[in-house]
Amino acid sequence: MYVIANERRQDADEIETLLDRAFGADRHAKTSYRLREGVAPIDALCFTGRADGVLKATIRYWPVSIAGQEALLLGPLAIEPAERGKGYGVALMWHSLAAARALGHRLVILVGDPEYYERFGFRRAVAERLVLPGPVEARRFLGLELAPGAARGLKGAVEKSRSDLAYRRTA
Repeated sequence: MYVIANERRQDADEIETLLDRAFGADRHAKTSYRLREGVAPIDALCFTGRADGVLKATIRYWPVSIAGQEALLLGPLAIEPAERGKGYGVALMWHSLAAARALGHRLVILVGDPEYYERFGFRRAVAERLVLPGPVEARRFLGLELAPGAARGLKGAVEKSRSDLAYRRTA
């Protein structure tokens, strides 16, 4: 049975190992990591997916700011390479997007495969007037309005957020 749960402190090493397998040890050099460096992920939006107790997938969201508006940076979404295509990532995506909506978040951005993320409503047009702090292939920079009109008129640099959205692990 596949179970989605909030990430726990004791999951950290296992998640890092999965991220290395899924993206390689050089993943920290990617542009998205510049926005994560020194910023805590949003606890309520960090999930793991386990089948029979074994970690199969993980997802995290990070607070960012765009022209003074708070938004979410999704990623990484990682699936155990040998387990891809079994729906683990899709289930985590739908679960986490519903949680983000329920918490009142309005906009999500990511850098990822458009063919994968478009099924969840992510579009290039939502992010086309936004600028990341490093190189990315433009077609892979996508956005999703969780609230209609959340990105209307929004343009500018995506920056690290230091707002209340960020959490500090205390458990």
